[in-house]
Amino acid sequence: MPKIKIPYQKTGYFTKTMCDYLSQDTTLSDFYGNFPTLENFKNQINLKKVSFSSEMRQVLNKQLNVQYSTTKTSKTTLENINSLLAKTTFTVTTGHQLNLFTGPLYFLYKIFSVINLSEELKKAYPENHFVPIYWMATEDHDFDEINYFNFKDKKIAWNREDGGAVGELSTEGLDKVLEILIKEFGQSENGKKLSQLFEEAYINHKTLTEATRYLGNELFKEYGLVIVDGNDAQLKKAFIPYAEKELAENLSFKKVTETTNRLIAAGYGEQVYPREINLFYLKEGLRERIVEFEGEFQIVDTDIKFSKDQIFNELQNYPERFSPNALLRPLYQEVILPNLCYTGGGGELAYWFQLKDYFKSVDVPFPVLLLRNSALLIPSKVSEKLQKMDVKIVELFKKQHQLQTDFTKKISKIKIDFTTQREHLKQQFESMYDVAEKTDASFRGAVEAQETKQLKGLDNLEKRLLKAQKRKLVDQLGRLTALQDELFPKQSLQERNTNFSQFYLEYGGSLLNTLKDDLKPLALEFSVFEL
Repeated sequence: MPKIKIPYQKTGYFTKTMCDYLSQDTTLSDFYGNFPTLENFKNQINLKKVSFSSEMRQVLNKQLNVQYSTTKTSKTTLENINSLLAKTTFTVTTGHQLNLFTGPLYFLYKIFSVINLSEELKKAYPENHFVPIYWMATEDHDFDEINYFNFKDKKIAWNREDGGAVGELSTEGLDKVLEILIKEFGQSENGKKLSQLFEEAYINHKTLTEATRYLGNELFKEYGLVIVDGNDAQLKKAFIPYAEKELAENLSFKKVTETTNRLIAAGYGEQVYPREINLFYLKEGLRERIVEFEGEFQIVDTDIKFSKDQIFNELQNYPERFSPNALLRPLYQEVILPNLCYTGGGGELAYWFQLKDYFKSVDVPFPVLLLRNSALLIPSKVSEKLQKMDVKIVELFKKQHQLQTDFTKKISKIKIDFTTQREHLKQQFESMYDVAEKTDASFRGAVEAQETKQLKGLDNLEKRLLKAQKRKLVDQLGRLTALQDELFPKQSLQERNTNFSQFYLEYGGSLLNTLKDDLKPLALEFSVFEL
């Protein structure tokens, strides 16, 4: 299977923030800890080893065994869960929403990033053990972001009433989605496997959390993946001291605001806007912000209110009712996991950059930040068409108008480049400037104006010639743009739109094997696979 590697910076799809991070630009160096290299993980191991208690390991191990009590998993995953009791075991973590049937392709890339990283670290540091973690975002409440996936240009959606943490939503009604999928997936061997996987995950489990755990486990259990649900009362007990600081001092707001202002001053954007209190109040069917107003703590859009003493009592008695938002969730993860590295997309890592000073203020080690693997999957039929058109895959990363322009110039029998004519015109005007030197300044101004006018005229003629050739070559351009649209839906990366089922239908388990074998998390390159 042919593979191509492209530096992220050359794809045109990654922000300045990410490109500067990958280049280790010194402007960003104050906003992260150890950069993701094998050598730097030695420092990270030493940092985490002295800060993570054996008591927390015992709580984590116990709760993961509880969470997995109804899930039939692999020996490797169970061994990984139990290995967390040892002080030489560490985790590498990624997180993802509970998207229907995994959502876009990059879910797979995230998971294989941490699986492969754990294996690389084991080879480099054999005296330690490393566990890949998938943190399910069970407490999120943005149902509209997760209730669908795209399959062959069709939106497969689960329409229902929503409210509260998505992980607690009942899977009732997903049988209607299954009926659609059975028709879409068809009766091939791989099609039947996909339908069965969906049925076993979503029809045979009561909540979205249970369904997603089953699905992730079925896809990745052989690699020892451990799936964590942070919506757990016992795990949240460990977070109580940090939640107390949040309610009493607005500490994250102060520290994150300071850091964010420095990021903005350095020329970078604000990914997440900090609130004065970065906690939600969570109960069945409810997840709303906590705000402090006139000495009381109020739950937004409800009649629920607490005095200061009452809310601290509520936190002690019901820690599961306090849900960290996007800015506090990273801290919660690092408090309850012996974690070395967080692996995420560019948007995720950008808000981690806002957090380093806050982590320091609460004395929690800041993890290594790793940009997850990104990839483009190219079906063999598409590869063949591109070869016939003599188009290199890297060309498809261009914006469509630029791709069309470059391709037109490439295949046109007429040279669409007036550079020679421009140089000739400039040479002719050189003699006019010689004359201008011998007369007054007004004449030189007239010469300059005339040169500018004629050069602009050449530019316009070149544009008109290009436009005429595009009309003449409309069929070839149409075929090219159709191929680009297939690989870059909506002019964005395939991994952000297409569901894995579209490729599994044709390639089956070999798709997962390819990703497992060839995604290199520390290479920091964009992967292209010709299937």
